[in-house]
Amino acid sequence: MKFPMFGIPDDQFLFTVPRKGLITKSEIRVLSLSKLNLGPGQVLWDIGAGSGSVGIEAARLVGDLTVVAIEKDKEDYDCLLKNIETFGVASRFHPIHGKAPELLPASPKPDRVFIGGSGGKMAPLLDHARSVLPSDGIIVLNLATFENIAEALSWARAMKIEPDLCQVQIGRGKPLIGLHRIEALNPVWIMSLDLSKMTGTETEK
Repeated sequence: MKFPMFGIPDDQFLFTVPRKGLITKSEIRVLSLSKLNLGPGQVLWDIGAGSGSVGIEAARLVGDLTVVAIEKDKEDYDCLLKNIETFGVASRFHPIHGKAPELLPASPKPDRVFIGGSGGKMAPLLDHARSVLPSDGIIVLNLATFENIAEALSWARAMKIEPDLCQVQIGRGKPLIGLHRIEALNPVWIMSLDLSKMTGTETEK
């Protein structure tokens, strides 16, 4: 099968059904990848990888990119493995079945970190990402709950990083008895944290 180079349709990935939301939708994926600002030879950590759509599309777009993808759910991890093979990126992928940050490897260290799922450990994940990223590293998060948005904003404030933040609401056309309507997807916040823009050290608690 021939896949488009950018914005791969969701239905070309294997992902768990009927549990919705376990794939980063193509429109959100495209925007998230643009925020990551990836370059050849870099290492991307995909945390809460789910079906692996973000890391897989990144690997297809960026030459010599290495992707470390971690997913704790067994069903989703099985989908991740199958998608890695389907899209022919296995040679540059390091899939991990388990929880982050505990099972994240000591090497290769990342240049960029994407967090698609936090497993209730948003602040520890951000702390760990900051500790291993270079001074010009970038963290991009996809956020769907108020609690995670609030925790990520609080962390950014403590680190004195001004986040690049946008809310994305996508509506897709659907046929309806010979006509068409718009079906809304769940809104997603995309937050980008550029460590090179830190203005100081963590504030005292």
